[in-house]
Amino acid sequence: MTNFEYAPAPESTAILNLKEKYGLFIDGSFVDAKSGKFFDTINPATEKVIASISYANEYDVDLAVTAARKAYSKTWSKLSPSARGKFLFRIARILQERAREFAVLETLDNGKPIRESRDVDVPLAAAHFFYHAGWADKLDHAGLGADPKPHGVVGQIIPWNFPLLMLAWKVAPALATGNTVVLKPAETTPLTALLFAEVCQQAGLPEGVVNVITGDGGTGSFLVNHPDVDKIAFTGSTAVGKAIARAVAGTKKSVTLELGGKAANIVYEDAPIDEAVEGIVNGIFFNQGHVCCAGSRLLVQENIQAELLEKLKHRMTLIRVGDPLDKNTDLGAINSSEQLARIRELAESGDAEGAQRWSPQCQIPAQGFWYPPTIFTGVTQAHRIAREEIFGPVLSVLTFRTPQEAIEKANNTPYGLSAGIWTDKGSKILWTSQRLRAGVIWANTFNKFDPASPFGGYKESGWGREGGRHGLAAYLKGEK
Repeated sequence: MTNFEYAPAPESTAILNLKEKYGLFIDGSFVDAKSGKFFDTINPATEKVIASISYANEYDVDLAVTAARKAYSKTWSKLSPSARGKFLFRIARILQERAREFAVLETLDNGKPIRESRDVDVPLAAAHFFYHAGWADKLDHAGLGADPKPHGVVGQIIPWNFPLLMLAWKVAPALATGNTVVLKPAETTPLTALLFAEVCQQAGLPEGVVNVITGDGGTGSFLVNHPDVDKIAFTGSTAVGKAIARAVAGTKKSVTLELGGKAANIVYEDAPIDEAVEGIVNGIFFNQGHVCCAGSRLLVQENIQAELLEKLKHRMTLIRVGDPLDKNTDLGAINSSEQLARIRELAESGDAEGAQRWSPQCQIPAQGFWYPPTIFTGVTQAHRIAREEIFGPVLSVLTFRTPQEAIEKANNTPYGLSAGIWTDKGSKILWTSQRLRAGVIWANTFNKFDPASPFGGYKESGWGREGGRHGLAAYLKGEK
C-alpha cells in the first residue's frame, strides 16, 4: 500500500492580538516595570522575537505583594465562598471561549505542537477552574478541619513546559480557598500568563486578587524572600526547589514543591505490547519530553525486549517532527537553546558511557531548537542518562528478569514522582504499585491527568500535592 504524506495544515496566528511590549499586571492593571528593563520572549521554532517583556525588580515585586495583601484584606476575604466560586466559574468559561487564542499563543511561545495545546493544555486548564470553583463553598466538607482558613498572599512560580496548565493548577485552588496571588511565569514562556491577566479583567475579578510579574530567577527570588508572602508554591527543577526550601526554612511561610522526576515505565512479559508501545511513546515524546513525570526510563522484561523494541522503533519512524503550528506535528521545538544544550550534553554522555543510540530518520528544520526522538539501549543503572533528568525526547531502555528486580531498579533513583505499569494481570498491577515509591502510578496508560486526582511525588520530586481534595490542603491552614 502506498504511504501518503500529510499535507501541511498550519494553524493561523491571525486570532492573536500581540503587543510589541508587555507590562506587569499589578492591582488589576498593566503597568511598566520600575526598572525600565525588558527582555525578549522568542518563538523556539524560528528563533524570532515575539515580544518584549517587562523585567520586575524587587520594587515591582513589593508593589505586587502589597496589592495582593490589600485585595486579600479588603476584598477577597470579605466575599462569600459562593461569590468567589462564581468568579472561578466565569474564568473557566472565558478560557473555553478563548481556547483557540490560548492554544495558538501557547504553541507560539513554548514550541509544543498545536494539537497538544489545543487538546490537552487549554481544556485541562479550564477544567481545573471549573473543578475548584465547585469546591469554593464546600471547604468545610473537604476533610481538612472545621472552618479552614486561607494563608493570605501566595507567591507562585511556574515552569515553561506547561505554562497555562501550571498556572491553572496553582491559581485555581489558591483563589477557591480564599487566597490572593502573585504569579511569576517562566521567563521563556510569559505570554499565556499575561493573556490570563486579561481574562481576569474580563471576568471582573477584583483588583489585586491576581497579579502577574515577569522576570528571571532573580525576580522569583525576590518573591520567595518577600516578608509579606504567606505561602510559596513552586513547580520546576529540583535544584531550584532545594534553594527555595532553604530560603523559607525558619520562616512562617508554607511551601509546596513539585519538582523533577525520572519515571520508570515497567513493561511485563504479559503486557499488551502494541498498547504498551503507544504508552511508551506518549510517556516520553509527549511535549518533547518536557514533562516532569515523563516515562524516561523504560524497564522491559528481558524475554520480550526484542519484540517490543522492534515495534517501538517502527512507531518512532511515524513521529512527525516540525512546525509546532502544523496540526499534523507530533514533536515540536525544544523550548530554549539552554535546554537543547543540556539534552545534547546528557545524550553525549550516553554515547561516551557505551549505550547504543537510535533515532529515526527525520528532517530537522534549519532554524529553531530541535532534537529528534531518541532511544538508548544497553543502558545500566550506572549511566547518567538513567540517573539524571534529561527533560527532552530521550528514552533509556533497561531490562529486568523478575518483578522484584523491576521494583529495585525502578526505585533506585533520588526521584519519586511517577511510574507506569503494563501487564494483563490486575494482581500484578496491585503488587507492583504497592512497592513503587512514586506519587502517581499509571496502569496500562501514561500521562493521564484529571483535576480531581492529586499529583505530586516523594523524595527529591517534591513536597505536597496539587489537584483534588488533597491539593486544597496546601492552600488552607486547617483547624485551629
